[in-house]
Amino acid sequence: MSGAVRWRRAIVSVVLWWGGLSLSLWLLSRAAGQPTVPARCAASAVLLVAVGEAGDWLRRRWRAYRRSRSTRLPPA
Repeated sequence: MSGAVRWRRAIVSVVLWWGGLSLSLWLLSRAAGQPTVPARCAASAVLLVAVGEAGDWLRRRWRAYRRSRSTRLPPA
């Protein structure tokens, strides 16, 4: 997979997560009877998506680090 395709797929994924989360937050607040503005729900969704993506990135880096440590030979 080329770099451009990988970036495009990542961007589309984040945008879809953001849109779905924004809509979910807005619907939940409407169902709870709270006054809401879609822009505020979208801003909250941006924060949640950013934290989630950062956590996923850290998880993948940590897993790669552990795998590289387990395949190294001990010093002789």
